[in-house]
Amino acid sequence: RRSLTHRSCNRRPLNVRRVHVLLESDLDGFLYISTGLEGDVDLQFLLQGGELTKVKSDSWQKKRFYRLQEDCETMWHESSKIFRKNNTFSIDDIDSVRQGRESEGLLKYTDDSLEDCCFSIIFKGKRKNLDLMASSPEEAKLWVSGLEKVITHMDNLNTLHHFLSWIISCMRKADKNGDNRMTLKELKHFLRQINVEVDDTHATMLFEKCDTSRSGTLEGDEIKQFYELLTYREEIEVIYGKYALTDGQMSAANLLTFLKTEQMASWSLEDAENFIEKHEPDQTAKQKKHLTKDGFLRYFSQKEGSIFNPEHQPVYQDMSQPLNHYFISSSHNTYLMEDQLKGPSSTEAYIRALSKGCRCVELDIWDGPDGEPLIYHGHTLTSRVLFKDVIKAIKDYAFKASEYPVILSLENHCSVQQQKLMAHYMISILGSALLTHPLGNEMPSALPSPQELKRRILVKGKRLNKLDAAFNNNNTEDVDSVSEEDEAAEVKESDQKTKPKKSKIKLAKELSDLVIYCKSVHFNSFEHAKEKQAFYEMASFKESKAKTLADNSASAFVHHNMDKLSRIYPAGSRTDSSNYNPVPMWNAGCQIVALNFQTPCKQMDLNQGRFLPNGKCGYILKPEFMRNPDFLFDPNNLTKAPWLRRKTLHIMVISAQQLPKLNKDKPKSIVDPLVRVEIYGVAADRASQQTPHINNNGFNPTWNRNFQFIINVPELAIVRFEVEDYDTASANDFIGQYTLPFTSMQYGYRRVPLLTQSGGIIPSAGLFVHIMALDN
Repeated sequence: RRSLTHRSCNRRPLNVRRVHVLLESDLDGFLYISTGLEGDVDLQFLLQGGELTKVKSDSWQKKRFYRLQEDCETMWHESSKIFRKNNTFSIDDIDSVRQGRESEGLLKYTDDSLEDCCFSIIFKGKRKNLDLMASSPEEAKLWVSGLEKVITHMDNLNTLHHFLSWIISCMRKADKNGDNRMTLKELKHFLRQINVEVDDTHATMLFEKCDTSRSGTLEGDEIKQFYELLTYREEIEVIYGKYALTDGQMSAANLLTFLKTEQMASWSLEDAENFIEKHEPDQTAKQKKHLTKDGFLRYFSQKEGSIFNPEHQPVYQDMSQPLNHYFISSSHNTYLMEDQLKGPSSTEAYIRALSKGCRCVELDIWDGPDGEPLIYHGHTLTSRVLFKDVIKAIKDYAFKASEYPVILSLENHCSVQQQKLMAHYMISILGSALLTHPLGNEMPSALPSPQELKRRILVKGKRLNKLDAAFNNNNTEDVDSVSEEDEAAEVKESDQKTKPKKSKIKLAKELSDLVIYCKSVHFNSFEHAKEKQAFYEMASFKESKAKTLADNSASAFVHHNMDKLSRIYPAGSRTDSSNYNPVPMWNAGCQIVALNFQTPCKQMDLNQGRFLPNGKCGYILKPEFMRNPDFLFDPNNLTKAPWLRRKTLHIMVISAQQLPKLNKDKPKSIVDPLVRVEIYGVAADRASQQTPHINNNGFNPTWNRNFQFIINVPELAIVRFEVEDYDTASANDFIGQYTLPFTSMQYGYRRVPLLTQSGGIIPSAGLFVHIMALDN
């Protein structure tokens, strides 16, 4: 196992005997589990490391040494900054690795001939991409394949293994002199590393209890005893003890009783036996078909023990309904990486949105120099990106996260000549993926389904004529004038009291003909839309207009959205790229509720939670009462009807595990966590309750607090758990959150994973809760 380390690494290798003594069966062979790649050529290459050229601009391209550290979880890199404290980044921080010149920087600053030597490391959150160039294509492939293998295996680790890895890392840091022993001072440092603050008396008591040899240090079995004291969870002891009725362990029958009684699970005895076979670490117990306490703990680190129903993880909904019967994950001004006034525009923003399952992206197109159309936020100082580069990025990434259709929402400000070039680029680059004609041989009467439109790209924009023209001799003029949709102008005009006049723009037939099922039209009234608006015509609403309609005419809005698409977008005054609350818009049946994907916020948490089920495919089937015209659903006026299925939701927040330190630069900074549970949905269901805070314990705080909520319309309810660091003098700091639909929750004792502000998983951190919902 020492073969996984490399002699050139600065840090000492992990003492394998200590690993075995420390955690025995749970960590036996843990170094294999960490990578799953013992002896792998690519892994050995990463551990050896090598020189790469870091590319930042035309003039800044410098060689730097990179290597994977012996923990197989951290990359070290050489830096010219002498006083830089940390020349490492975690594998967990990497979102993906892209081979070739797949970033804007590499496309701009490297030659086409170097395509096979280039690759990019894409980080989670707002950290900039790392653009790198190897000395040969073969070396680039080794870097990419090695990193991808390590990332994949890290992603596949369950919560328990992440926790064990984290514990060992913290012990390494605490063992200052590297003697594989722990002094009282090192023990205190270790406790602070894992986010626990204890007074000297308690720390000394823990130390003396474990120091059975009275040597003044902990080693071997003493460290194992200390670990067991530290990780003791009373709630797990109580639950396990209640059902471990076979020689002090859980038989498969005992496990099945627990699952049916507490978890409301529809498992069979065979399912219970299969789980034991797969997850029980003790071989003797496994042969008896018994589950030990360690195996029981592993249940909560698997998908079966999660709060999110694993049956909702794949695409499970009916995908054959018309497009307007679905909520569609949608982005506003997708090209922007930051604010709406002066931030950068980038193809990377499209890649990130599409990779998150976004199915409707926005393109604001303006005339550019040299006849090349550009994308940027008009009337502002945002940077510019070529239209054709965006279309190329969309082609490459449209269907990597989801196979279901992507809608390109065009805000067209171009001259006729450049519009023709736009049409040419879309046709030539997107090829057969671009929908250029209605499906079938006859004029349809309703929108097609996501299933029928799999791997197709639709254009939303202005059209010169009716869709019927696609089935007969099209005698439309090559150019005509249409009203211009100009959301960008709202930034300039948001302070003006007078209503701006709608400007006209000449529309090229070539571009018009690409608009099939998403023809943009102006909204006058619901009555006008019912009489005059075709099924393929759709309106866009500024958030304030949509909110007024949702507040005052909700039932009419719901019915409008039963056979028409509606798009909602943020107000032009949101120059900081903040977001509005999408829930009232969903409650009114609006499908394309566009948000600023680049801004981490509660509103994006709700969006991520709404589209978490159904394979994260970007499409969620609306409830039947929002699809069937026989129903008269009004989210603001709940009368006795099919949608009123009132339930009482009981949530007990029991404990939390391994919450991250927020201020890692201050060793003595320990979090004071509290948990807030929020319900979003129809107005009658909105509620929030929170626990008190626990002082100085982010490792294993316990609350045992019961909350009760009344849920009137379960199909529209969303539950959000947020953990904060309490502060008496200022606003609480965000630690983590998890959001999911009420209908996707599992009942019983469950683990709630926690996500960062940007939506990434926090390894090993989580809440332990009990969930129950009763019919009223």
